[in-house]
Amino acid sequence: MLALLVAIVAGCGQNNNADKQNNQAANEGKDAQEVNLKVAVLIPPMSEILELVKPLLKQDGINLEIVTLSDNVQPNTALQHKEVDANFFQHVPYMNDFNATNKGTLVPVKAIYNAVYGGYSKKYKKIEDLPDGATIAIANDPSNIGRSLLMLENNGLLKLKEGVGIKATQADIVDNPHKFKFQEVDLLMLARVIDDVDMVLMTPAYAKPLGLTPKNDALITEGKDSDFVITLVAREDNVDSPAIQKLAERMTGPEVKKFLDDNYSDIALPAFE
Repeated sequence: MLALLVAIVAGCGQNNNADKQNNQAANEGKDAQEVNLKVAVLIPPMSEILELVKPLLKQDGINLEIVTLSDNVQPNTALQHKEVDANFFQHVPYMNDFNATNKGTLVPVKAIYNAVYGGYSKKYKKIEDLPDGATIAIANDPSNIGRSLLMLENNGLLKLKEGVGIKATQADIVDNPHKFKFQEVDLLMLARVIDDVDMVLMTPAYAKPLGLTPKNDALITEGKDSDFVITLVAREDNVDSPAIQKLAERMTGPEVKKFLDDNYSDIALPAFE
């Protein structure tokens, strides 16, 4: 009887251990299936694209948290410090400038859409009407300074030092026949100064809230072959992770293409097939 009792107790212990192991394995399996992904963003349509793919990623076992920040420095700083896993607000030249200045390790994941840069004015309807000595507002970060000056050169309004391209600064202007003056302001302030200057050079994301589009309202635009495609960005250490790659896949899917075609065809051209 004593031997039988010992066997029964031992068997119960083994069953309890087995149950614990099974429950632990089930919980670990559940945790392994769920992935949390934080992505920093600033404004529409970038934020809207992330909202669109959020339920699609849920089907893939990825919980997308969209982190909306208030200036164009925080998204890269947060990504570099691993406070978020990716960001979606910038073009590659801007990312490269951040890396060079901050010893960053940010890398492009996928190009999402082309945002046509343009020059907008509340005072003038045509570029020919822009007077000599006009004040033009441009973004104050290096990549967008170069982008703005290059657009002006390509439209025959000034001449830059040969070969400077998108790295141009005001110091590289070798001929300014119209004596334009330049006011460098924060990227997020461009739309707010349009009443105070003669022309503002900015992306359509900042022009659209003012009711302005490149096609209908811009006095000048840059060419279609642009280096400034709005891109999903991650870090060197996580760019190849399954969650980031699935995010890139969803952001270049038919749902996003249709969304851009239906809602932003005048300002955002998909950079994927």
